[in-house]
Amino acid sequence: MFNKQPILVVGGGIAGMSAAIAFRSAGAEVELVDLDPQWRVYGAGITITGPTLRAFKALGILDQVVEAGYTAEGLNVCDVDGEVRHQVMTPRLDGGAVPGAGGILRPTLHRILSERTLALGVKVALGVTVDALEQTDSQANVRFSDGRTGSYALVVGADGLFSRVRDLIFPMAPKPRYTGQACWRLMMARPAAIDRRHFYLGGPVKIGLNPVSRDEMYMFLLHPSEQKLRFDDSELHLRLGQLMEGYGGVLAEIRAGLSPQSRIVYRPLEGILVPQPWYHGRAVLIGDAAHATTPQLASGAGLAVEDALVLQQECSNTPDVAGALACFMRRRFERCRMVVENSLELGRLEVACAPVAVHTALLETSLAELAKPI
Repeated sequence: MFNKQPILVVGGGIAGMSAAIAFRSAGAEVELVDLDPQWRVYGAGITITGPTLRAFKALGILDQVVEAGYTAEGLNVCDVDGEVRHQVMTPRLDGGAVPGAGGILRPTLHRILSERTLALGVKVALGVTVDALEQTDSQANVRFSDGRTGSYALVVGADGLFSRVRDLIFPMAPKPRYTGQACWRLMMARPAAIDRRHFYLGGPVKIGLNPVSRDEMYMFLLHPSEQKLRFDDSELHLRLGQLMEGYGGVLAEIRAGLSPQSRIVYRPLEGILVPQPWYHGRAVLIGDAAHATTPQLASGAGLAVEDALVLQQECSNTPDVAGALACFMRRRFERCRMVVENSLELGRLEVACAPVAVHTALLETSLAELAKPI
């Protein structure tokens, strides 16, 4: 693999750890750096689609994800009173070996990936990022923020929405843009009746419930906002309660139980789709650094893992860097573009309070496309 020179992965999130695992499993020497000295992860739970679970299977962590998370088939589309109006099918993949959908706590997924990364012998440096990157035909030369230098066969920029590597190799690339929506996530105990994903459509905001373990689930709420608003933590439960007014069934019970102790995460939604190619010389972007998407299709994590798998495959199958990265782009761009653009369109439909049937049709079409092999 490129004469066995080491590979540098910048970013220790889902994309970066997936790349480190994929390349190290194939025999490459891999270094991973992450800017956070504690290698922490923020957030609540995440939804996992069947294609994402398929990617976890290829990465070798599906069993751990299934054991620690929650899987179930199907998606119930409900009205504001909680009545089921439509069911979206999420068939099992890989001949039934991979569940159709699920969820997991983000810190739990981080633990699974980081333990696998370390167990494989990836060299991990924390509190470090890349300050400078210079390239020759034969190597990429890096200066780190701690003063160290290194030379690599390939630099993988997996450092997220505000990627430092993207700024270094594509200084004129577009910047992340606010989408006009914000997302609230609330962690709570899972009632037995919520045995799969539930979407609540037809009201002023979109709300969803998703199990992430045997005992827990999270609620998400997407609402339109012309500006990126910020709230003090002490008022999050009050603001969320206001947005949930008028919803019945289990959502009314959840609203009644909100308190200052509720586990709420709030963030405005931003996204980016970097024009192709996502590489320059021996440096390439993957995951959110290249195509950060909004959560409507629950596919950001899955696309990041797929990027890592395909990049490793092409680097193993193609003897030169330029050829490998060109093949990587041919396999990845249109799939990632579809997710980013369809997710944004679903967001626009939500903001416009479009008919539920229109929303559901685009959701089903997108999920069917994602179920195809990568």
